Amino acid sequence: MLTEDGNAARLHPGAAAGDVVFLLDVDNTLLDNDRFAADLGGRLEQAFGAAERARYWQIFSDRREQLGLADYLGALQLFRTGLDDDPQLLGMSQYLLEYPFASLVFPGALAAVAHLASLGTPVVLSDGDVVFQPRKIQRSGIWDAVSGRVLIYLHKERVLDHVQRRYPAAHYVMVDDKPNLLTAMKSVLGAKLTTVFVRQGHYALAAQSNAGLPAPDRVIERIGDLQNLGISAFQLKS
Repeated sequence: MLTEDGNAARLHPGAAAGDVVFLLDVDNTLLDNDRFAADLGGRLEQAFGAAERARYWQIFSDRREQLGLADYLGALQLFRTGLDDDPQLLGMSQYLLEYPFASLVFPGALAAVAHLASLGTPVVLSDGDVVFQPRKIQRSGIWDAVSGRVLIYLHKERVLDHVQRRYPAAHYVMVDDKPNLLTAMKSVLGAKLTTVFVRQGHYALAAQSNAGLPAPDRVIERIGDLQNLGISAFQLKS
């Protein structure tokens, strides 16, 4: 298969055209990122006080608006202003990089990934930076669960052509906690994509997130529920 510039597409070892590919979001889909944010906020307040904790989250929010992704490390770099002599500052970098993300994996998530592997090819498809997000996926055990099939972009819904080149398939299934993102992806891939909305985390429960059409093809309450679904549940022929 060739890319637009005529070069051979780079396929992950083991990827085979025609497979069903299950695309899996990470934050609040496989892993409880809301709990991580709460833990980080608590650590910031303990180390620097409530006002500084609020300042960090404002920096984080501003960067998210600017970059379109969660940039915990970049926000910490800007947060250091005025705190260069604070002995707690360097400890925050260690806290972020060494956080035990395996403890945040939702119950049944890795078993669900293993189940999907029996039906097709599970691939992580996440938004994020190229340092902290892959480290989170590695330390959580998710990287190994998908045998290293990990894709991380700034806006994953805008690069579905890249995804299809890397993992060509007759059909795709996207599992995510953001229904508006599922809607955007469905508008691109149409009937070639089955969307699965997992009602976990604050994005999933936000009213404005659920306003997009078409609605998700399937809704589950917990990621572990995927273990109970066969291939027919994803609108595919067995």
